[in-house]
Amino acid sequence: MSASNLSKKNLILVSLRILVALIFLQTLFFKFTGAPESVAIFSKLGTEPWGRIGTGVLELFASVLLFIPGLGWSGSLLGAGLMSGAILSHLFVIGIEQENDGGFLFLLALTSAAACFVLLWLEREKLTEIVRKRMQK
Repeated sequence: MSASNLSKKNLILVSLRILVALIFLQTLFFKFTGAPESVAIFSKLGTEPWGRIGTGVLELFASVLLFIPGLGWSGSLLGAGLMSGAILSHLFVIGIEQENDGGFLFLLALTSAAACFVLLWLEREKLTEIVRKRMQK
């Protein structure tokens, strides 16, 4: 891979990591302060308060992992899993629109999930290497 392509890839990786972290970290305020909107969502899911707080902790953890050299893939994987759960929850339990947000939270979940899956794709060589090493043990 040429230096130009490598720098473009690095710019994309960093940009996507920042996007995901900003979305996750922005929602933490609502989850950790027990904002009525957040409480309502997790009450509909039947997981209030432990689901709200636990999800917040995992999103914080994913945000940190995204920026630790060599572990960004694990933050992407955790984020993809969390956002897959959020998307499924919106589709099958709580609905697309929450508290008259016009589907904004659903859009954030879709955006974060897409970014995490792109990050995983871009780091697929590293993931393949990790899986091969684990299988050899």
